[in-house]
Amino acid sequence: MLKHINNVAEYEEAIKEGTVLVDFFATWCGPCKMLSPVLEEVAEENPDINILKIDVDEVSELAVRYGVQAIPTLMLFKNGQRVETRMGYQNKNQLLAFINQ
Repeated sequence: MLKHINNVAEYEEAIKEGTVLVDFFATWCGPCKMLSPVLEEVAEENPDINILKIDVDEVSELAVRYGVQAIPTLMLFKNGQRVETRMGYQNKNQLLAFINQ
C-alpha cells in the first residue's frame, strides 16, 4: 500500500505495526521523482509492505524530528521501531533488499 501522509498523527498511527517504508521527498526533487515509480511498483507487488510518502515541505515537523538533511531519505520501520535509513535514489532491487533485511 502506498499512502501520502499529511500530518504527524496520521504518520504515528501508520508506523505502529508491520513493515513500513517511509519516503521523505519533495515535489521539486529530481531523484525523488525518479524514485516514485519504483516505490509504486514495489507497493503493487508487495501488499504486505506499507509505503508512506511524506513531503518534507508539507510535514516539516517529521523531517526535523528524524534529522532529514537530504532527499529522498528512506526509513525502514518494523513494528514501530526504526531499523535503518538510506539516502538517495534506490533501484527496485536495492529497495527490496533494504526492505527485506
